[in-house]
Amino acid sequence: MSHQSVLVIGGAGFVGSNLAIRYKNRYPGSQVSVLDNLRRRGSELNISRLREAGIEFIHGDIRNREDFPEREIDLVLECSAEPSVLAGYRGSPDYLINTNLVGTLNCLELARRHQADFVFLSTSRVYPLQALRTLNYSETETRFVLDEDQPHPGVSGLGIAETFPLQGARSLYGATKLASELFVEEYRSAFHIRTVIDRCGVITGPWQMGKTDQGVFALWLASHYFGGELHYIGYGGTGKQVRDFLHIDDLFELIDIQTRELDRFDGQIFNVGGGLERSLSLLETTTLCEQITGHRVTIHGQPATRVADIPLYITDHSKITDFCGWQPSRDAKQVLTDVYKWIVDHEALVRGTLTR
Repeated sequence: MSHQSVLVIGGAGFVGSNLAIRYKNRYPGSQVSVLDNLRRRGSELNISRLREAGIEFIHGDIRNREDFPEREIDLVLECSAEPSVLAGYRGSPDYLINTNLVGTLNCLELARRHQADFVFLSTSRVYPLQALRTLNYSETETRFVLDEDQPHPGVSGLGIAETFPLQGARSLYGATKLASELFVEEYRSAFHIRTVIDRCGVITGPWQMGKTDQGVFALWLASHYFGGELHYIGYGGTGKQVRDFLHIDDLFELIDIQTRELDRFDGQIFNVGGGLERSLSLLETTTLCEQITGHRVTIHGQPATRVADIPLYITDHSKITDFCGWQPSRDAKQVLTDVYKWIVDHEALVRGTLTR
């Protein structure tokens, strides 16, 4: 059964807007609203898409409780975040903390007042940096590859599972999301709201305004399409760092299952991502982008590793797959081709946003 009154927090962003539009399309009888402060570059471009889909846009900030709508709400999709893993290292972390932690608490208060169900999109970055950096991996011609023999529990050749240790520093961004997870669990226990937490890896697809520290696959494709220079940053500057990726449509299919069966999913935490079969190194991404666009660009190697970089992260989504049968369906070429088609169809808009 679908929810009748849905609020998507961070709903003008890439993830939030796509989830909101897909939810409204699938359940046209539901009232869907989004709240967003439009801080993220390109988020303003989604307002017209949302309104055309019959979705109410609320210009507000989750740091301010008075910005939330007055009407009854029975489902909160918390997609908001300052998403950069480098956020807070170049100056004051105030915005990061007040958005990603205090903002989530405000959203939980909203859910408590309305006894609304609560889906929290967390991040793979809750896992500690040092533990991820000490994984055993081998180097092939095009990528780093996880070994089966590992120094930590919760990791195998399939990637990182939910049992991976959480002790240690993880980045200021990751810390705010992990702290938010704890509060989600506390609000569930104290106030009897139904909750589910999805620790997402890289999510990508059309309408993602990518940057080097968030949305790298969309950025890579756009840079090949429009021309320009790119950089392999860190780990020798070879481009062998690996991430798995998840198409936004595959994420929606999971959210749809979860929100229709929240009694079943209540209180669960899942690692959500594309997994080993849907992973790419930057070097492999370059090859695919060249094939899809027919263009080559200059790519510089920068050997120095940045403060929060890791050599590879792959989601082991075995828990959620075993739990409900969900698994990603779109492969690397389809994901990047979808991004390419979006760029072709909206060339002027994308050029003005991604290349400035």
